[in-house]
Amino acid sequence: MIILTEVDGVKILSKHQASCHCGAVQLELSLPNGLVDVRRCDCSMCRRRGAIVASVSLDDIRFIQGQESLSCYQFNTMTAKHYFCRHCGIYTHHQRRSNPNQFGFNIGCLDGVNPLKISDVTLYDGVSHPADR
Repeated sequence: MIILTEVDGVKILSKHQASCHCGAVQLELSLPNGLVDVRRCDCSMCRRRGAIVASVSLDDIRFIQGQESLSCYQFNTMTAKHYFCRHCGIYTHHQRRSNPNQFGFNIGCLDGVNPLKISDVTLYDGVSHPADR
């Protein structure tokens, strides 16, 4: 499991702000250990959105503004909940199917962090998800 405390010289703060592209959705993530479980996934949804994500517990995301601007998309088992801004379309986070007690969040939404500067990102096998067996 990859854990990062900085990305390309940008320190990951214990309380780090995040937002969608248009700024309608603003979040504060509790990241006392940095970015935990940094990964990509090759499931049908993640392949299309291409985000690099990390995980936090459900209590570790606080909505500063714009929760009403989020739309939710579900498919297949209807367990995971994928959230995106209904104005600009940016995926901000999702409640995980493999661990519904966690959110995966889009590292690209973190203030000042460029996820494309992260090397050797773990790839999860979402095509062969255990819930599909």
